[in-house]
Amino acid sequence: MGNNSLKRVFKNMGTQKLIAILALVFIYVFFAVFSSSFRTSNTLISIFDSSYYIGFMAIGVTFVIITGGIDLSIGTVLICSSLIGGVLYEKGLPLALVLICIILIGALFGFINGILVSKFKLPAFIATLGTMMITRGFGSIVTKTKSITYPLRTAEDGWYKSLFRTGPIGNMETGFPTGFIILMVLAIAMAIFLNKTRPGRYILALGSNKEATRLSGVNVVKWETLAYVISGTFAGLAAISYIAIYSTVQPGSGNGFEMDAIAGVVIGGTSLAGGVGSIAGTIIGVFIMSILKVGLPFIGLQPHYQLFITGFVIILAVYADVRNRAKSSKN
Repeated sequence: MGNNSLKRVFKNMGTQKLIAILALVFIYVFFAVFSSSFRTSNTLISIFDSSYYIGFMAIGVTFVIITGGIDLSIGTVLICSSLIGGVLYEKGLPLALVLICIILIGALFGFINGILVSKFKLPAFIATLGTMMITRGFGSIVTKTKSITYPLRTAEDGWYKSLFRTGPIGNMETGFPTGFIILMVLAIAMAIFLNKTRPGRYILALGSNKEATRLSGVNVVKWETLAYVISGTFAGLAAISYIAIYSTVQPGSGNGFEMDAIAGVVIGGTSLAGGVGSIAGTIIGVFIMSILKVGLPFIGLQPHYQLFITGFVIILAVYADVRNRAKSSKN
């Protein structure tokens, strides 16, 4: 009876998601065994810090990928909205309003992507690639290619940093990772939205069969656009987490951010073909990417090795998804 229950748990979990969990544990243990310096609270905080902006982007782009689309602009939207927000702050706008503007800017770019894809029928790859280039250039234009620095923790407006990590508390010199709580709360909320609400089910249906969904009376343009708005909004949230952790934003930075997020989504079991995906799987994939990002230097590998590994992992994950779909179609 116990074995049957265990089998049901594994079956419901999904093969790819189970593999992702095992990979997460294996990768963490691997770095911990080969580097004693990795086994510290500071390293754990670093893993959390890098997981916030990747995690928020990944949660948002999960919705787009589930529809069968892709959003390549999330990394540059993060940087562009941060830069615009910094300019607004320098011009005297209160920081709280600046943070709201950053989220709204992200949502606006998401809306533009959604309209281009759903209304004007542009391929998602081309539409979001164009937005990626526009936002990268626009960020440099508004700042005149100068970097933007947000208030440090000790400044009067430094309160925003505590949203993602508190100051030193007792023996915790690096502070408490409050951002982890925010990330998990939003992940749970979006998982409920995706699986338990009508809009979420429409988004899932779009990825399974867009034409059949349209013929059943669902407003495809509306719900596909919503998926991109969610992606842009979470890119804005990612921007806030990024400036809270790193303070300084440089025009032209953010290269590869979108691939880290997309890799996390794919590793977590969301199919690039659409129709299948989960927020829980995405979060698992995000932490795999974050551990790799932080752990590689501990074993003597430079960060650029992560690009190689990320590409390799994406290919493996997509191959596994193709094999699973082929098996499902035969059954």
